[in-house]
Amino acid sequence: RAVPLNPAGARSCHPYNPKKKPKKETRKMSAPAAPAAPAAPAAGLSATSLYCGDLDSNCTEAQLYELFSTIGPVVSIRVCRDLITRRSLGYAYVNFQQGADAARAIDVLNFNVVNGKPIRIMYSQRDPALRKSGVGNIFIKNLDKEIDNKALYDTFSQFGNIVSAKVAADGQGVSKGYGFVQFAEQEAAQQAIDKVNGMLLNDKQVYVGPFQRRGERGGGPTTFNNVYVKNLHESVDEDKLKEVFGAVGKLTSVVIMKDGEGKSKGFGFVCFEESEAASEAVEKLDGYDKIEDKAWVVCRAQKKAEREAELKAKFDAERRERLEKMAGANLYIKNLEDTVDDAKLRELFAEFGTITSCRVMRDASGASRGSAFVAFSSADEATRAVTEMNGKMAGTKPLYVALAQRKEDRRMRLQAQFAQRAVASGGMPGMPYGMPPPGVPGAMYYGQPPPGVMGPPQPQPGFGFQPIMPPGPGRPMGPGGPMQYANMPMPQRGGMPGQRGRGGRGGAQGGRGARGQNMRGFNQNMPPAPPAPNYPPAPEAPMSAVEQLAAQLPNASADQQRMLLGEALYPLVDSIEPASSAKITGMLLEMDQSEVLHLIEDSKALSDKVQEAVTVLKAAAAEDA
Repeated sequence: RAVPLNPAGARSCHPYNPKKKPKKETRKMSAPAAPAAPAAPAAGLSATSLYCGDLDSNCTEAQLYELFSTIGPVVSIRVCRDLITRRSLGYAYVNFQQGADAARAIDVLNFNVVNGKPIRIMYSQRDPALRKSGVGNIFIKNLDKEIDNKALYDTFSQFGNIVSAKVAADGQGVSKGYGFVQFAEQEAAQQAIDKVNGMLLNDKQVYVGPFQRRGERGGGPTTFNNVYVKNLHESVDEDKLKEVFGAVGKLTSVVIMKDGEGKSKGFGFVCFEESEAASEAVEKLDGYDKIEDKAWVVCRAQKKAEREAELKAKFDAERRERLEKMAGANLYIKNLEDTVDDAKLRELFAEFGTITSCRVMRDASGASRGSAFVAFSSADEATRAVTEMNGKMAGTKPLYVALAQRKEDRRMRLQAQFAQRAVASGGMPGMPYGMPPPGVPGAMYYGQPPPGVMGPPQPQPGFGFQPIMPPGPGRPMGPGGPMQYANMPMPQRGGMPGQRGRGGRGGAQGGRGARGQNMRGFNQNMPPAPPAPNYPPAPEAPMSAVEQLAAQLPNASADQQRMLLGEALYPLVDSIEPASSAKITGMLLEMDQSEVLHLIEDSKALSDKVQEAVTVLKAAAAEDA
């Protein structure tokens, strides 16, 4: 089903103007008959392995096997799927026993409809370097909407062996007006460019050229042909645009965008034949106001993605500038009464200076969240407001007033504070509880009970016990060496590191112990004990559970942080709402780390959040029903 190729009067790569169609000649080109035998695969392609693309998301291996087995014996079929969701990626690989069967499958089954979508079949190219090289790949634009993959394939098959042919389409399957054809040989691709570029396909002049990657393409702010015009009056039509822009240079097309009723939307596009004329039009006609006193906006036409990226960069820059300008002038207020609204909040802070913005934060139902933001015109005014209003009673509650911080800055500050508390209380941030800091021997050992917790009796010099001394010079550990500790209580569980019950290896005595020896009566023969070493005192106050958790978070990965917070949060949530504790815990873990730590520490805040989550879950369940 080849599309007839009509030579246009003027062969040009510029956009085709539908208002002025080139005069057609009576001579037409048509695709030759299909080749008698299937073409052999190009060099580097597998002769028996096929790539099957453009598959419907519900297409299965069984459906493909039923289709391809009509050609010949099929060795294997695999539909490629996402590793996590197991949804089809839209393509599959089919392996035949014989290369002739694979070639015949391409010739017979290519563009067959499966589940309402025509599939695209070609030889499998496993080498990504060859697949992405672009050799033999051409680009066609200004295609008629009725031209599909098969029509494109049939039209260009007269120039050589085609590896792949595809027309770009949107989500509804409607053609975007351009496509790609990849030939097995570069010579065939060049011949197609020479013969088809500028020809008419379905009465539309097409452009055919070598395919270029996005980074290799020309264009940009300095070289463009298409101009965007907006702020047009309703009386301005396409003829008026041609008159105004035609004075600058030769035009190839002019269009004004209209709505469903045929009324102008107030903007349009003008395409010049030469990029220099387009640049000149932007310089001369931007701000043109000779029609109904409306100043035109004339600029380079941009793609949607490019325009969005430019606007995003612009808004980000404005936001950063605004934040820098408001640094130290924006206040965060919390612990507000539910009756306080924007007007009352402005009244509370009006005496300290000029307020540029004032807002009480509310939830989806409009109820106050108890927090707000107030921005002053200068940092001095904000500082005075913090000094005088922080802790001041507003109604029945004392206000909390502080300088507003970005979420990232606030999280870093809280983590630093928890780490400093950990160091001040004798621990080190990121280290498990009970491990001694580097360079401080004996300060705290793993397995030793925290300060203030009763443990096994410890030997005290001068009360019938001998101090435990590690082996060293002057303290040989020979027969009878361990006997100097005969009167020390020997705890069965939770003792010193390395003890494994009675007579275990690696105990604090430094040997195997003295099994079977009589230990009574040795105190009389023991040598005088040396003075006890001066170990640093143990910390006076233990770290709280939240401080220990916060000290471990900075040195943990993202997954480890989520696990640590979840292990601490889940039991608390389960005690409040056991029916949905797992779901609610997952919802709360999506919050900021500092807020999760606050919930772990504050049972009232946690209870409120859990009830809020329960409400959300019930609402979602009601919508699903």
